[in-house]
Amino acid sequence: MSEGNSMASENGTDLSQDDTGTIEENPEETILSQQTSVNLVPFIGQRFVSQDAAYEFYCSFAKQCGFSIRRHRTRGKDGVGRGVTRRDFTCHRGGFPQMKPSDDGKMQRNRKSSRCGCQAYMRIVKRVDFDVPEWHVTGFSNVHNHELLKLNEVRLLPAYCSITPDDKTRICMFAKAGMSVRQMLRLMELEKGVKLGCLPFTEIDVRNLLQSFRNVNRDYDAIDLIAMCKKMKDKNPNFQYDYKMDGHNRLEHIAWSYASSVQLYEAFGDALVFDTSHRLDSYDMLFGIWVGLDNHGMACFFGCVLLRDENMQSFSWSLKTFLGFMNGKAPQTLLTDQNIWLKEAVAVEMPETKHAVYIWHILAKLSDSLPTFLGSSYDDWKAGFYRLYNLELEEDFEEEWSKMVNKYGLHEYKHITSLYALRTFWALPFLRHYFFAGLLSPCQSEAINAFIQRILSAQSQLDRFVERVAEIVEFNDRAATKQKMQRKLQKICLKTGSPIESHAATVLTPYAFGKLQEELLMAPQYASLLVDEGCFQVKHHTETDGGCKVIWIPCQEHISCSCRQFEFSGILCRHVLRVLSTDNCFQIPDQYLPIRWRNVTSASTNPLRTTTRDRSEKIQLLESMASALVSESLETEERLDVACEQVAMVLNHVKDLPRPIHGMDDIAYACPSHSLILPEVDDTDGIVQSITVGNSHESFTLGKLKERRPRDGVDVSRKRRHCSEPCCRHFGHDASSCPIMGSDTLNAELLGYL
Repeated sequence: MSEGNSMASENGTDLSQDDTGTIEENPEETILSQQTSVNLVPFIGQRFVSQDAAYEFYCSFAKQCGFSIRRHRTRGKDGVGRGVTRRDFTCHRGGFPQMKPSDDGKMQRNRKSSRCGCQAYMRIVKRVDFDVPEWHVTGFSNVHNHELLKLNEVRLLPAYCSITPDDKTRICMFAKAGMSVRQMLRLMELEKGVKLGCLPFTEIDVRNLLQSFRNVNRDYDAIDLIAMCKKMKDKNPNFQYDYKMDGHNRLEHIAWSYASSVQLYEAFGDALVFDTSHRLDSYDMLFGIWVGLDNHGMACFFGCVLLRDENMQSFSWSLKTFLGFMNGKAPQTLLTDQNIWLKEAVAVEMPETKHAVYIWHILAKLSDSLPTFLGSSYDDWKAGFYRLYNLELEEDFEEEWSKMVNKYGLHEYKHITSLYALRTFWALPFLRHYFFAGLLSPCQSEAINAFIQRILSAQSQLDRFVERVAEIVEFNDRAATKQKMQRKLQKICLKTGSPIESHAATVLTPYAFGKLQEELLMAPQYASLLVDEGCFQVKHHTETDGGCKVIWIPCQEHISCSCRQFEFSGILCRHVLRVLSTDNCFQIPDQYLPIRWRNVTSASTNPLRTTTRDRSEKIQLLESMASALVSESLETEERLDVACEQVAMVLNHVKDLPRPIHGMDDIAYACPSHSLILPEVDDTDGIVQSITVGNSHESFTLGKLKERRPRDGVDVSRKRRHCSEPCCRHFGHDASSCPIMGSDTLNAELLGYL
């Protein structure tokens, strides 16, 4: 219990009996106070210009002492007679809680209250002197019947957790930008220059503020979301969406998928990630997204869903709706986060699909309690757990799991017991029989998570959320297409010289070939021993026993390995490649180069994909490469010469290609046919319009000259002569003096083939 000074009120003509105190006011010691100084203690006779000034003063005093205050009784009413003439401020723990019946007659739930009948208070009374109203302190008591809080604790009281209007505006803006509450708090701490956790409001206050925003706009946002989907459907009939309303005509669930996503799913919908670990604060709904990998290892978007509740019925609706979008085609494998309701929904809606759980979600939950249980042994346990997770055989997993449990005394630890019960959903020895397309690798998990974060950023523009997600998906598709084309333009580096490697390089995408090449480089380190007809034992040269069992039947072109890597990823393992090379096999059998990883565009694997989109993507890529070419060429004069020379050769080769009979006039560029790259530049700008060749080993030269002069023995004439030879068609010479046709070393490079 804390005690302070206890004082009575001053005498006044307008005060009642309970306003009378035992201490008279000394007029000379009276202070007219507007400030909220924490160095002053309230006293009888203290004056304030307003109620708010008195409240601020007493609030600052209370904060310094270790409690907060609230407004209590008043005398009078604003706008009636003399208005409010008396105001009492009490300790926040004053009075006692009262149970009040609710509107429907039921008693409210019995919540705990902090009120304990504390008698600390300050009373102010209004007096008018010379027509100027002032508020005088007429009663004050600082006697508490409870412990007072320390300075670092009192700031957490609700009365001091105030959010200014400016901070509310910034929090609203941060929420629209997709920031989490913790990110908002950390950013505002840095902006205000305060220590960690020292803002005048807490995480709960921010969440309550956001909840109040959502309660006002939630129903309108849901209606706008449906309207956005209808608008997208009107623009593109292949856009898919579905929604469900509850009994109060509020949006319960909504899911959608774009036309390009449905097409991609036909080719790459064999292995999926269904991430439901995020919530959209803007809608206060669970956000789920379906993502996969294409043949170039790029993340591709298949669809997303917003769910009001997290239960089996909601997940069942989302899975059933997604299958409806994809013409009933279920994936071979599905990766999700750990959720009991989602697990049951997948078993019902996708019975033929292998359901797996990300190990990262499991470890994140274990890291909350297991370090406390294991103490300093946690790091050793974690390293051993990862080794156990990556084992190849189920028998080895069972044996090592028993050893781990015995070593760390985890028999009675319920989380480990439940983890073992779910081992077929997360442990690799039980998942290697199924195709996951590399989704379980850490690097692909990070790439997919980064893509999901970009999708989540779309809630920064809530009024066009569906369109914004479509723009992000389209941008991701364009970036992926550009990267694919750049990979195709790059020369593939063969590292082993093996015919198997050369053949695979012509069939697989650069991404898949890189994975296969890694296995090819490791294959020579393994020994292949024939133990039976068609059966080989393959083990590392440093191992004396163990290894993998490889079955190879050449007449049937059938090969398999006990490590199950091909079934797991679609890429042959080093053990199989070692056996193939030992048995003088120079090509991988066709069925072991899956179409899923082959170097074909999604348009060829899916006839529904339109050629218009492929054409626009190629045009965008060409424009991008042309822009990059110009910027790189301007670095030096030598670069500029080489670029002009090579572009001229490519352009002439393109001109020699046959034109289509119909439609070309509609897309032809409005420039003279004899112009090369810059048709708007005339001769006076110093562009050399001729190509000269010094010898058979020199390349063509096309560049800028400061003055017209002979170069390499060939005069540059002001008259623009045009060569009529189909392999040349350059300016500065005619067919009789064509340097290309007259060359003794006519080759593909001179003809312009790059």
